[in-house]
Amino acid sequence: MPSPFPGMDPFLERSEIWPDFHDRLITYICEALQPLLRPQYVALTQDRLFVVENNRPIRPDVSIFETQPPFANSGGTATKVIETVEADPATSILEFQRDEIRQPYIEIIEPASGNQVITAIEILSPDNKTPGAGQKSYRQKQNELWASGANLVEIDLWSAGVRTVLGNSDWVVDDLKRRYLVTVSRAEPIRCEFYGIDLPQRLPRIAVPLKATDKDVTLDLPAVFHRCYDSGPYPQLLYYDKPAPAALNEEEVKFVKQILKE
Repeated sequence: MPSPFPGMDPFLERSEIWPDFHDRLITYICEALQPLLRPQYVALTQDRLFVVENNRPIRPDVSIFETQPPFANSGGTATKVIETVEADPATSILEFQRDEIRQPYIEIIEPASGNQVITAIEILSPDNKTPGAGQKSYRQKQNELWASGANLVEIDLWSAGVRTVLGNSDWVVDDLKRRYLVTVSRAEPIRCEFYGIDLPQRLPRIAVPLKATDKDVTLDLPAVFHRCYDSGPYPQLLYYDKPAPAALNEEEVKFVKQILKE
């Protein structure tokens, strides 16, 4: 069953569904690009790992301890035992648990140059767009890639949170205000290309840069999206009879209702 929407499906923006959709996108983007890259380049799935600390409140238990009885010294007289004063129990306890979060992304490398990373492709996640460890890790990776001279393609199909694409804090571009966004940051010549996407639009076919001396390859994002949707469990999980999890404006709500009615 195909998605009822011409482009991105806002019902996929559910925290329970997103990780599965994200990983499928990564897998099928790799699959789509591989034949276009041969023989000079290959696409590999890599993992970025970061650690977050989760905490939960715990009610303290009652402390139970045993005191020692008096004992006799060498002269036969009893020696008084000094009782150890126990610390009062804490009124609240936060137990911290370190969780290792895995975020897959794609690297296009050139084996002949010692596996040099030519282009990275990222699918942004909620963790990347929310202040915290995930966003910090993502920003660090952005800077490392840019400093190495690699190109960076960022696909942002999660409409909540703050824009986290490379360099956006300094830019005044209308596309940054669109619901969905793809950016292509080229290392040579240095420039950024924007694909702003509103909800009624189909997803773009993206020019993926390689070395400046080589022709771009085209990522057919609509075809990849439909492959993800068709192979996934989404029609049974998205609850189209309920409001979309994404925060929609009035015009978008009308559009969604009309699409689902049809």
